[in-house]
Amino acid sequence: MQKVLFIGVNWPELTTAAGTRIMQLLQVFLQKDYQVTFASTASESQFTLNFKSLNISKAKIELNSATFDLFISDLQPDVVLFDRFIIEEQFGWRVAEQVPNAVRILDTEDLHSLRTIRHELFKKDRPFSTSLWLQSDMAKRELASIFRCDISLIISSFEMQLLQDEARIDPVLLRYVPFMVVAPTDKEIAQYPSFENRKDFICIGNGKHAPNIDAVLWLKTSIWPLIRQCLPESKVHIYGSYLSQQVLEMHKPTEGFYVQGFTEHLEDTFTHARLNLAPLRFGAGIKGKLLDSMRFGTPSVTTPIGAEGMANKLPWNGEISIDETDFATKAVALYTDERKWQEAQLNGFAILTRNYDAASLSNQFMETLVVLQNNLQLHRERNVVGSLLQHQSMQGTKYMSKWIELKNS
Repeated sequence: MQKVLFIGVNWPELTTAAGTRIMQLLQVFLQKDYQVTFASTASESQFTLNFKSLNISKAKIELNSATFDLFISDLQPDVVLFDRFIIEEQFGWRVAEQVPNAVRILDTEDLHSLRTIRHELFKKDRPFSTSLWLQSDMAKRELASIFRCDISLIISSFEMQLLQDEARIDPVLLRYVPFMVVAPTDKEIAQYPSFENRKDFICIGNGKHAPNIDAVLWLKTSIWPLIRQCLPESKVHIYGSYLSQQVLEMHKPTEGFYVQGFTEHLEDTFTHARLNLAPLRFGAGIKGKLLDSMRFGTPSVTTPIGAEGMANKLPWNGEISIDETDFATKAVALYTDERKWQEAQLNGFAILTRNYDAASLSNQFMETLVVLQNNLQLHRERNVVGSLLQHQSMQGTKYMSKWIELKNS
């Protein structure tokens, strides 16, 4: 039985898109009869996944400590998956030293450097450019991590193109693995509430994620008042775990603005709403909330950032808008037009089936992994930049970690 070790920034929570993503990857390895271990330096929360019920081992590890070397030497995994580039910086060199024949996989989740530079430019009211992204320190770190790994999982078709065309990364180092979803069956779709049996708007997102907080703020101050002018009795319900006090204080029933917090019943939340609003002004990757909209037959109104890399030239599951006036106008039109709403719903099901089919995506990923395992030495020899970055003269994170370890001893 082969072994895979996941090293996570946090313990996965199904309340977050990142946690859902990790859970999907864990399931892929479990289905292929891997012995799965998940390790993290983080503290667990009330939302942490129940590993025992999934037959997944878990391990608490230490940063900048030789105890990790002993742990991984004893485990001897065949595959190691780093959850985001920061984890690869911290543990990648130890993995390479202790289990050199293990395949090293980086799951980017989304390109964090892309999300960060967009946020910084948004705050300065400056337009995004790929040159500014490539010049950023975080982009250099993230790209270096991609080169050091045997393969990196990219969640968005937009980010795949960006890495190949702008960063000039060899496609052999990248694997497009978006969210893996089982689309609803015709029988399940038939049981979803119809247009006339749904009401209200929803806006959903984890409160720890800056783009989500900004989206709620923009919705409350600029978009929702315009929607209420046209639909005076309408309501919007804000859902999400870890919502800040700033967001909680936006609760104004007299304005039809309801801050509900964490929802334990995601399917009911979506299937009883008529429209999902996702006014995202910065960010990266694939938006889990918009995939959930498609799964549960709830059309959405979002921005180009929200829809980026998701539909892959297929018609969107609703509307895409660039400013608050247009956003509100399109939201009202979609909310009140049953024919347009039904068409948007069907578009969402088509996007899921074409772009996010769990069975085909997981099979393609595992086929890539098998080929990589069988040709690992040749693969690494051809990754010249990766080899250069493994040289001691380029391993600043390794020697910083060793210095901290010595300092703490």
